[in-house]
Amino acid sequence: MGPGLTVAVFGAYGHTGRFVVAELRERGFLPVLSGRDADKLKALAHETGLDARPASVDDPASLDRALAGAAAVINCAGPFASTTAPVIEAALRAGIPYLDVAAEIEANLDTFADFDDRAQEAGALIVPAMAFFGGLGDLLATAAMGDWTTADEAHIAYGLSNWHPTAGTRLSGAVSRERRGDRRIRYANGQWEHRTDAPPTLEWRFPDPMGPRSVIGEFTMADVVTVPSHLSIPDVRTYMTVEAARDIAAPDTPTPAATDERGRSAQTFLVDVVVRSGDAERRAMAHGQDIYAVTAPLVVEAVDRILTGRTHAVGVASAGAIFDAPDFLRALSPHITLELHP
Repeated sequence: MGPGLTVAVFGAYGHTGRFVVAELRERGFLPVLSGRDADKLKALAHETGLDARPASVDDPASLDRALAGAAAVINCAGPFASTTAPVIEAALRAGIPYLDVAAEIEANLDTFADFDDRAQEAGALIVPAMAFFGGLGDLLATAAMGDWTTADEAHIAYGLSNWHPTAGTRLSGAVSRERRGDRRIRYANGQWEHRTDAPPTLEWRFPDPMGPRSVIGEFTMADVVTVPSHLSIPDVRTYMTVEAARDIAAPDTPTPAATDERGRSAQTFLVDVVVRSGDAERRAMAHGQDIYAVTAPLVVEAVDRILTGRTHAVGVASAGAIFDAPDFLRALSPHITLELHP
């Protein structure tokens, strides 16, 4: 599907944006580079030979020019609290699908609340959190559900060898903390709750070779938005290995360093999803390398499936609601190793 189709990438020069641009090119799409920093765009255009179209979220006409002729737009520019709504508005004006890689819970909630009705009316498709956090966990939970229509609990445990955050991750985290104050958020009893107590530390039995690890319980990620948006599961909990949680909290943790020809860091991940209904339990797992790099095949595979009509929904919808989850996950096999036990 890719050859000849233009996909605009807003925030193309960022750490994740560069992975997305490279993946689009590998899949035969023609990326259009866009973002707020004209100098960084110019440098990336010189490096890649691609068209650069500077745009500002404060200037709708510039966003319209950036999206002109594009078949879809991928928003990689955080903090998403600032960029999501203006880029979605531009996508609706252009009549093209919108996808983002936002892990900001509040921004994801805003997208569902503010745009679903309009997108439904327009027959448009808006896909928030089509990334490692939010998208991958949602696909795994959906695949694990299999033929179940409801479940009691979904547990999504992240086993990261480390977490060296990008500048964008730190900025997005700061914006979320500013909006949330001293509170943390979780999804329990069918609703989002704000809490002021410390999250628990407990042990999660990851499959070999990782094995049992200490994790921060209720280390809430975007999955608490994506999973319950379409699955009837009243309790969705996410967990993070203690070492990774310490990395992301420490102000002196370095940014990711490339260790291979694709620009990936040495970081490894294992995502372990358990869905429970009564005494029955189903499981899905994926492991691979570099949470930022793997976001690129996730969002580009989504673009390809949307543009070829392999979707189940319109409006604002998460990955598991839109796609055949097991088939989508198997298509990622060059990038992740998958185990499904529905």
